[in-house]
Amino acid sequence: MDVLKKMYYFLIFSNILIALAAASQCVLTYIILDHDINGYIALIEGAATLALYNFSLILSKPQHPEKSIYARTRWVFKYERVLWINTFIATGICLWSLFHIHVYSIFFLGVIGLVSVLYSLPIIPLKDRWGGLRQIPAMKIFHIALVWVLSSVFLPYIELYSNAILVNLHLLYYLAGLKFVFLIICTLPFDIRDIKQDSYYHLRTLPNMLGEGRAKSLCYILLCIHSLLIICAPYLLIIKIGLLFTNTIIYLILRFIVFRTNEHYHYAYLLDVSLVLQFLIVVFIKNFV
Repeated sequence: MDVLKKMYYFLIFSNILIALAAASQCVLTYIILDHDINGYIALIEGAATLALYNFSLILSKPQHPEKSIYARTRWVFKYERVLWINTFIATGICLWSLFHIHVYSIFFLGVIGLVSVLYSLPIIPLKDRWGGLRQIPAMKIFHIALVWVLSSVFLPYIELYSNAILVNLHLLYYLAGLKFVFLIICTLPFDIRDIKQDSYYHLRTLPNMLGEGRAKSLCYILLCIHSLLIICAPYLLIIKIGLLFTNTIIYLILRFIVFRTNEHYHYAYLLDVSLVLQFLIVVFIKNFV
């Protein structure tokens, strides 16, 4: 049990878990669209996510990280060498993979990068200063979901299109909408957990506006809506079963672990695990059931 616990914390603190989640969601898109998986796109998705999350930590390093109230901050900068090694390897993988994809996909990656930085870039005039999209009430969660949909759904499509591979656009758009809802479900618990922290930075997130109780209820409502959309989706039945089974697991995680107590800060990262789990469950059911 201690070994599994240490492995869990290593994966979330090192950002390897979120990188695996990004790559898994990218590969899942190929499976649902019923096309051969492009390993270079999946590598870029995972490596770029790892590098960007690591750069974010490096840029936000506090003056005395060892005194931080957050276990993650203390761990990351206690083992800062791991952070730099991961970042170097991820950047190298990303650059190497760029030479194996179409130039249109590279341009689209630039678009995704621009959308990402717009969250913090001061482009919106406020009363006494300029601010980013983060200053728009409730924008945080929708911005995260949008970036993930662009990278995990539309990036694979751009690469397929660039190589003259036909894609069912109705299925593509349905998948994008479905994944947008799913990512909000997986992101909302983090905002609920961070209500106090976001209030300190004057960010009006959805949980700040709704209140903790209503925000939790919204998670369950969205999970029901997502399940109904899966049932109506133009997917193979076997894929629907995998997605619905994942939703059942997410409900149990929310109900009996994440929303049961506020004492364990890192329980919310189980939602990142669910992004990988969804991929694994669909692959298992599709190939072995």
